Amino acid sequence: MREAARDDAGDLECLRRHLAGDREAFGELLARHRGRMWAVALRTAGNPEDAADALQDAALSAFKAAGSFRQDSAVGTWLYRITVNACLDRLRRQAARPTVHYPDPESSVWRQATEDPTDMAEQRELRLVLEQALAQLPVDQRAAVVLVDVQGLPVDEAAAVLGVPGGTIKSRCARGRAKLAVTLHDLRNPAPDPDVSVQIDQPATPEKKQKRGAR
Repeated sequence: MREAARDDAGDLECLRRHLAGDREAFGELLARHRGRMWAVALRTAGNPEDAADALQDAALSAFKAAGSFRQDSAVGTWLYRITVNACLDRLRRQAARPTVHYPDPESSVWRQATEDPTDMAEQRELRLVLEQALAQLPVDQRAAVVLVDVQGLPVDEAAAVLGVPGGTIKSRCARGRAKLAVTLHDLRNPAPDPDVSVQIDQPATPEKKQKRGAR
């Protein structure tokens, strides 16, 4: 808790310096949150291209709105809210294109996988399947699940990010998790090719038996 308060105090100091005309301060603020903002944008937008564009939109919006920050939430929460809104704005303007991508090399999951190369293929497969499943969720459920289950934000902070009551976050997460369970099961356990089953199970015809006997 003390560490979070110290981090937010540092964020506020960056904002204060930015508003006072320090040209380096806003870049420092973004650097403190870039990794998490990118992770939120990537999983909410659904693909790296839209995530990158949304992140640029979010950075510009935050730069312009810095003077209106009311300190009614943590600076990080404010930045994540702007990032999510930038993603949702893009998704509303265009149909989401479900696209999978390889794990972020800066993520702890990827670092752990590369430390043990025998686990890398499995980690990559799990990550790709999760990205596919998330991309199939409705946008509001996807945003809630990404913030709470993937990014680990408390429900009240996720509610502040999305600007909805905590009960709405819980409801969206519950519905999203239920759909994810079905989607993940289908992705990890695809139905067998019916043509293959027919070929394997089809009994030999009398004509084929005669040919075998002639051999």
